[in-house]
Amino acid sequence: MIRIFAIANQKGGVGKTTTSINLASSLASIDKRVLLVDLDPQGNTTMGSGVDKRLLDRTVYQVLLGEQMAAEIRLSTKPGKYDLLPANQELAGAEVEMVALEQRESRLKKALQVIQADYDFILIDCPPALNLLTLNGLCAAHAVIIPMQCEYYALEGLSDLVNTIKRVRTGFNPGIRIEGLLRTMFDPRNLLAQQVSDQLKQHFGDKVYRTVIPRNIRLAEAPGFGLPVLYHDRQSRGAQAYLELANEILATAN
Repeated sequence: MIRIFAIANQKGGVGKTTTSINLASSLASIDKRVLLVDLDPQGNTTMGSGVDKRLLDRTVYQVLLGEQMAAEIRLSTKPGKYDLLPANQELAGAEVEMVALEQRESRLKKALQVIQADYDFILIDCPPALNLLTLNGLCAAHAVIIPMQCEYYALEGLSDLVNTIKRVRTGFNPGIRIEGLLRTMFDPRNLLAQQVSDQLKQHFGDKVYRTVIPRNIRLAEAPGFGLPVLYHDRQSRGAQAYLELANEILATAN
């Protein structure tokens, strides 16, 4: 059965794009059919997947406006082995243009319904804001994966996101839930990180993934090569952590 996850956190720099790319490639590496949707006008997920956003003339922007079908713009990434709905800065104008459209919050959901049978997993990389693009991601998803750093302000931002998910559940997508909280860029030597991690486990219990993504130079390097870390350095701690996360997600699906 298809599983659609929005990867969301309105706070920037917490590892959303890193998680989107590397979870997609890890799932694909264990023979799952994966589509990755870039909903961020920065297009970092697109570039990190080895696709030059500057050369694109058709992106998820045209899909949201109803000018293209998702199947017409999806790309196959190599060596990531997953499909991609790419984005570039053109997407920044979509919010203004979508305001006047009918059912503007469910444009992505309707676009994905046409192709979702082709996949086991669809991952949606949401922008670092609680805006109309993120709302489209949340309305299209079955559940939300929340990457977050274990630092002081992370808990405050998490509260805002949880409240947004509750509002989306009430008004647009009654089935949406939190799939899991993913601790990213984690340094076990940092006392504050340990304290915040303990608070997360205390409040969210088994919603906190057992897998922890460490601070890892290979994870930081890989986007510069347009590669998931799995194909930059498979033996690195970052690559192994995302493979572990993929297997943890698969275990909960069975």
